[in-house]
Amino acid sequence: MSTNKVSKELFERARKTIPGGVNSPVRAFGSVGGHPLFIVRADGARVTDADGKEYLDFVGSWGPMILGHNQEGIRQAVHEALKLGTSFGAPTTREIELAELVVELVPSVEVVRLVNSGTEATMSAVRLARAATGRPRLVKFRGGYHGHADAFLVEAGSGAATLGVPSSPGVTPGAAQDTLVAEFNDLNSVNAQFEAYPGEIACVIVEPVAGNMGCVPPGEGFLQGLRETCTANGAVLIFDEVMTGFRVSRGGAQERYGVMPDLTTLGKVIGGGLPVGAYGGREDLMRQIAPDGPVYQAGTLSGNPLATSAGIAALTYLKENPEVFERLERRGRQFEAGIHEIIGEGNYPLSWTRVGSMASLFFTPNEVTDWGSAAQSDREAFKRFFWGMLARGIYLAPSPFEALFLSAAHTEEDISDALSATEEALGEVFDGRVA
Repeated sequence: MSTNKVSKELFERARKTIPGGVNSPVRAFGSVGGHPLFIVRADGARVTDADGKEYLDFVGSWGPMILGHNQEGIRQAVHEALKLGTSFGAPTTREIELAELVVELVPSVEVVRLVNSGTEATMSAVRLARAATGRPRLVKFRGGYHGHADAFLVEAGSGAATLGVPSSPGVTPGAAQDTLVAEFNDLNSVNAQFEAYPGEIACVIVEPVAGNMGCVPPGEGFLQGLRETCTANGAVLIFDEVMTGFRVSRGGAQERYGVMPDLTTLGKVIGGGLPVGAYGGREDLMRQIAPDGPVYQAGTLSGNPLATSAGIAALTYLKENPEVFERLERRGRQFEAGIHEIIGEGNYPLSWTRVGSMASLFFTPNEVTDWGSAAQSDREAFKRFFWGMLARGIYLAPSPFEALFLSAAHTEEDISDALSATEEALGEVFDGRVA
């Protein structure tokens, strides 16, 4: 485990004034033990901790750092915006420019509203879907994460048609009772909900490529089946592209798979990593948002000048440099080929998934298609692997159920180094040389 003295001291200090010492739970390293690294600097594909140790980073701020950390154009855009002020609480031209870029680049988005986070985007999209349909219920997928709004913090009961129950104290039964849970990649479980609650389901919300049970691709026909089911039942289909937007392709998963949702939610990727989010989609739906319509949603910092300036720089770069996605695919294929070779040579009980530049190594030999199969992962083996990789200078998400992310800043040599570290760390884990 980590011997990073300064990070350990900072963690002990943080725990005195911050719940668990962190401001987002997974950062606490609860799944892997020990204490978290406190990061003081990030450049390109690398991060540096408070002890001065440098790591090759495959977390990427949980996905949005497609161009790598501290990218020059984004940094310069923030610097210039900072000279003019940090927050106005009034319209700016930069909001318009960012909205125009999102509408241009995301196939299904005709009108878009900027917000402050992915959670804000998803909760607002569900409110809009309920208002537009006049229905109370939503369908989500077991293992899918859409932020920490009450309606999303629900886990499945027994049976496909069982109502959700709260999975966090503080979430009331009333908030949870309208959330129905289906199984990812299982259209029958979705259709069962519509049969059980005819005329009551406002929307289906899905990560088109699951990223919060690890990277789990949609099976053939799954997304199209969701589209058909929602259309047939008058329900709104919401793609949560907070993680996949501008990552699995320039236009997100909807472009990659050719399936158009009614609403799309996006996160900090549209702000070059700064705090921002958005929800958008069909104009007839979006015009129901206040002040055009009666569905209320507001935010003083929505479309703030720093985030919009960074977002314009990031999305303009992606628009003008489509070769970024070709490079990400090449790096993804390189990583995948190396991992498959390591698994085969070592006869390791592992499985690998990848969509573009997001991927996961699961510590189970079985194919991972949903939360149930992902949950079969050997968590203790992952824990040993995580620390083995960290000791070799590779920074992964401290959870067996988070995706890893490549960036345009990762070089061929970086991937080779990561594969060498992976081979050594897996050898230790499965040869029993790590306690």
